[in-house]
Amino acid sequence: MTEFPTKLSRLLENRKKEDTFRTLSSSNGSIDFFSNDYLGFARDENLFSKTFQLLLKEEVASNGSTGSRLLSGNHKLYGQLESLLTSFYKADNALVFNSGYDANIGFFGAVPQRGDFIFYDEFIHASIREGIRLSNAKAYSFSHNDLSDLRQKVDLALNRNKNVEEANIYIVTESVFSMDGDTPDLSAFIQYSKQNDYYLIVDEAHAVGTTGVNGEGLVPQLGIENDVFARTVTFGKAIGCHGAAILGSNELRDYLINFARPFIYTTALTPHTLATIIASHSFFNDIGENSRIKLMENIEFFKNQVSAKGLNKHFIASNNAIQSCVLPSNKKVKAVSKKLGDDGFEVKAILSPTVPEGQERLRFCIHSFNSKEEIGLVLQLLAKYI
Repeated sequence: MTEFPTKLSRLLENRKKEDTFRTLSSSNGSIDFFSNDYLGFARDENLFSKTFQLLLKEEVASNGSTGSRLLSGNHKLYGQLESLLTSFYKADNALVFNSGYDANIGFFGAVPQRGDFIFYDEFIHASIREGIRLSNAKAYSFSHNDLSDLRQKVDLALNRNKNVEEANIYIVTESVFSMDGDTPDLSAFIQYSKQNDYYLIVDEAHAVGTTGVNGEGLVPQLGIENDVFARTVTFGKAIGCHGAAILGSNELRDYLINFARPFIYTTALTPHTLATIIASHSFFNDIGENSRIKLMENIEFFKNQVSAKGLNKHFIASNNAIQSCVLPSNKKVKAVSKKLGDDGFEVKAILSPTVPEGQERLRFCIHSFNSKEEIGLVLQLLAKYI
């Protein structure tokens, strides 16, 4: 076998020395405080059965999609799914991508043009950062959830640059942030964007399924879906399967079909995956509602227990399923994660450089299926170990 390049080996060794080396591990049956399966859909046997029944009903017996959607892979379940998504998320139209990562790279790599400006929250997801990197637009970050800093950054950038009259301004945020679990004041961001004819893009990955009347996310809950230029919704978290979609206008859909490279050059999702997404959304009228109620109760109980055990100073304020306990240093957070694991609780350590140095943390993901006994005990152990 060809010898591995020395400079790459050196990078790996540096990761080990800095205690930032990543490895893959499998779930060992421990109590789940680490997965994104907030509502338990990914392990629901009824959903598994419902997916199979849908495939039988539609007489779909294909194992694969056979090609990209522009070639042979645009099978009939795509039309059914995108019609459902348009209705469920209160959008003009929807375009399904193979993952949230693909969706964000496809959107930001294609939509902002040379001469345009992108202003993004400093804690935005890595997939959006990567898409922005592929764009020809100028990009600037603003302080987390800070509309005042955004205003200043926009004014400064526009004053420094010439010929901005025809520039499009894109503002990017998330409705629930994946590492902090907090939420921006979307109504204020909308007002600012509308006043200045800017384009607001919201990633709803961690709000879908858990937020809104039927789990449709924060944007529809606030009634601002007509004021957002584009939304990303993903199906690998509370929806319990895989894939994503960009929601927006009919023109935006047409544009992405023609210019978003991850859409154009990727083999389409399998019929089974699409059937699972369709079946999952149908759950929100019955099982999903009960699961969301239970999830909200567990989040409230978790927060009360954090307070009762004197742990507030370690936790980032959040009303969502993501509750982060900041324990600076990779060594410390890994040690506490291991101790909890030895006690039968799976809580993942989030290390730098995934988060900024000094912001290393335990990321607790709360689920509808966690019991109050489990929540109380894991926090009791956490208080002991830190």
